[in-house]
Amino acid sequence: MRSRFFLVAALLSIVLPASQSSAATAIVRDGSTLQLGNVTFRLDGIDVPSVDQFCIDERADNWTCGIEARDQLTKLIGGKQVRCDDLGPDPTYKKRRIGVCKVEGETTSLSQLLVRNGFALNVEASASGRFKPDEARARDDRQGLWKGCFVAPREFRAGKTDGALLGASCRADRDREIRDVLFPEELVMPAGCNIKGKHAVRARITGNEGIYHLQGCRSYPGLKPDRWFCSEEQAQADGFRRAYNCRSPSKGK
Repeated sequence: MRSRFFLVAALLSIVLPASQSSAATAIVRDGSTLQLGNVTFRLDGIDVPSVDQFCIDERADNWTCGIEARDQLTKLIGGKQVRCDDLGPDPTYKKRRIGVCKVEGETTSLSQLLVRNGFALNVEASASGRFKPDEARARDDRQGLWKGCFVAPREFRAGKTDGALLGASCRADRDREIRDVLFPEELVMPAGCNIKGKHAVRARITGNEGIYHLQGCRSYPGLKPDRWFCSEEQAQADGFRRAYNCRSPSKGK
């Protein structure tokens, strides 16, 4: 009887739904990633600009929309405790979890709020495709990203310079000028994000998008980055591997 009890308990642990984290103080890493204790969650069902992504605002000025998206997530949390339903490992980065995260006491997820405010896109293929009406409303009301012109965050991360232009301020007769702003030759380094990323065909042989270079790498000086990252974890999560000529971070520069 005792052995049967433990067998049933083991089976239940396999089929039970996603676990819920305890409410905790959240550390915001970027517009779609936060850390609760020692667990990092990517918000479920949305695509959000990375901190190094540029957009164009309604006045046709360049705009650090990735930083604004991160700040918007911080404002939504407002210093309150956050709780996440853990949906399992992130398919693109196993060290990170997918989470349906809410501010303690709130019923609407942070993912849905970011889409409503125009700082995230609905991901069609996800279980949270229910955010499509929120995205349509944000687009029609010119909220957040939609007031200006931008490319989908996933296309920016992949360096797809010919992707569709989105937003109310996109002009077909200024296509080339707009793309030059969205994908500048000299990508400005966000504060505290000094890891350089470079798209590389040779990296794709091993299933990576590109290569990242630390300040201690021989390849770092003079390298013009396609991306900037705030941490190695972020670079790896976006599909970049460390350059082979880098020293271990523990050895310093």
